[in-house]
Amino acid sequence: MANIMTGDDLQKALRDWLPDWEAAPSSRAIRKSFKFTDFRAAMAFMNAVAEDAERMNHHPDWSNSYNRVEVELATHDAGGVTERDIELARAMENHAPKGP
Repeated sequence: MANIMTGDDLQKALRDWLPDWEAAPSSRAIRKSFKFTDFRAAMAFMNAVAEDAERMNHHPDWSNSYNRVEVELATHDAGGVTERDIELARAMENHAPKGP
């Protein structure tokens, strides 16, 4: 089983690798809201991430409403955030739109 990231380790990972992400209030998940130009762009993002998630065998909890995708990541069998969540979040960032 993967080690849960907590406290300083989790905050350091977010600060160093995922500055636009935040720990959920419980610190048992990390989350981010992605905004896109339109629905098609949001769906393209979700489809690209789905390929990564399948390859990693690690799947996000997420929802879509028009041009927004809300994401929450946790390793459920570990009961919190692990390196797998950080890795998937970084993959998501690679597919996210760049710029303002």
